[in-house]
Amino acid sequence: MRHALAAFLLLLAPLAMAAPKVAESIDIAPVWSGHPVRFALLTIGKQHFVAFYDAERQMTVGARADADKAWTFAKLDSRVGWDSHNSLALAVDRSGQLHLAGNMHAVPLVYFRTTRPGDITSFERVAAMVGDHEKRCTYPVFFNGPQGELVFMYRDGGSGNGNQIFNVYDEATRAWRRLLDKPFTDGEGKCNAYFHGPVRGPDGFYHVAWTWRDTPDCSTNHDICYARSRDLSHWETSAGRPLTLPITRSTAEAVEIVPVKGGVINGNVLVGFDAQKRVIITYHKYDAAGKTQVYNARREDGAWKIRQTSNWDYRWEFSGGGSISPEIRLGAVKPAADGSLVQTYRHPSGSGAWKLDPDSLAILGPAKLAATTPAELGRVQSEFPGMQVNWSADAQASGEGGARFTLRWETLGANRDRPRPKPWPEPTMLRLIHIVEE
Repeated sequence: MRHALAAFLLLLAPLAMAAPKVAESIDIAPVWSGHPVRFALLTIGKQHFVAFYDAERQMTVGARADADKAWTFAKLDSRVGWDSHNSLALAVDRSGQLHLAGNMHAVPLVYFRTTRPGDITSFERVAAMVGDHEKRCTYPVFFNGPQGELVFMYRDGGSGNGNQIFNVYDEATRAWRRLLDKPFTDGEGKCNAYFHGPVRGPDGFYHVAWTWRDTPDCSTNHDICYARSRDLSHWETSAGRPLTLPITRSTAEAVEIVPVKGGVINGNVLVGFDAQKRVIITYHKYDAAGKTQVYNARREDGAWKIRQTSNWDYRWEFSGGGSISPEIRLGAVKPAADGSLVQTYRHPSGSGAWKLDPDSLAILGPAKLAATTPAELGRVQSEFPGMQVNWSADAQASGEGGARFTLRWETLGANRDRPRPKPWPEPTMLRLIHIVEE
């Protein structure tokens, strides 16, 4: 789960050493290409469901059975403007009903639900989930709780002045209720939290890391904070101390205090793990010389041990509001088969993956990773200047051994959520890519 920059910047094709095989590339429909907005893919057994903005920017849902080449489409009553925050989130509950939310950036809730399981033609607009704190919604995310229950998370409010809300769905009553009787975080009118998570870790906990932000200006991000929970209702620090909700700046556990304009940005604060199931928080900030560096923090001997990982001679100077194109992208730390740790990165001076020492978190050298996306699919096919390839991973595993599905389409890059003058690129084809391991 991914919010702030991670919520409105599209998934980039992973770096890789060798190409896997494309089993099938399936055309879905032409889509708007004037700016990027995150689409949604959900695979349930042999069925694929996609949510996207069509060539006329209308919110659209498509469905296809794996054995059927034909797509069924449903047009919904919502159109996207120029805001790259207005991502789409698609999920299924335990009764088989589909849920869709999106096209929101500090606006009233936009939410649709089917009345017949798996039938996109039965989508109906639902005016409210719970009813309050639904007038300024952003960053919709669906995920499953510890019992498989459907949870919906979003931000209520604006950048620099918002709270994180959790709802949970009851299939029997077809009704939402608050999972938490209070917001998860509260910036007390002075800031808001930009999240990564909740991430279900190998230790059974749900982990959340975030940075606080004071205003719509992205340079006002500051501080790295953390919390965890076994049930999404009772939250605690890394030491197991209970946290009272809502979590505020004064009550949050700080991994590191980083000042405003200190080089922290939402979207590059990540939750990872080592082979001992210990959580590792990744972020970047400016070093003493003012250069942007990657830092990895791990709880050791009762305190957060922070280590600088990169040694770049480069400063990413960012500021202002609106969606931006990231100059640096980071991956969460993950265990490798040989006992080391691996971390991916994208940087103007070069991109790849590091092999990290499991004890010191120091770079041992480059890591060789198996490919996840065929190289040829990463090349732009459109001839319109400035186009990029966008990806959206499957929200649910396909269930087929070694098979994966992803969406691919091309657009211009983010433009601070401002309209572009004509000419605009022609709509590009949204495709469902079926990838198998060779």
